[in-house]
Amino acid sequence: MKSFKDIIAWQKAYELTLLIYRYTKNFPESEEFGLKSQLRRASVSVISNIAEGFKRNGKKDKLKFYNQSQASLEEVKCQIMLAFDLKYFNKDIFIELDQMSEESSRVLFGWVKSQR
Repeated sequence: MKSFKDIIAWQKAYELTLLIYRYTKNFPESEEFGLKSQLRRASVSVISNIAEGFKRNGKKDKLKFYNQSQASLEEVKCQIMLAFDLKYFNKDIFIELDQMSEESSRVLFGWVKSQR
């Protein structure tokens, strides 16, 4: 692989991040610095840590960033559920984001496992 962009786990998480930005656009103004911001930052953290880990030297250093990416993805999954329960997402959007986050998680798990 020549670039972090070649990592399928990054590609899946990037798609998820774009959807999160699209679907959080209409969150209540009161969430501008709350859940909206946190959800966006957590999703960006997933892709950023994969990218940074890719460029790191040494297995231990790479895995540290990939593991952080996994943790941020769990954060995203929790926040998606919270946004749905607060009625910020309708059921169709929730299902789409939930399925995409689960798929991203499976692919990322496989990537991390392959790097060990």
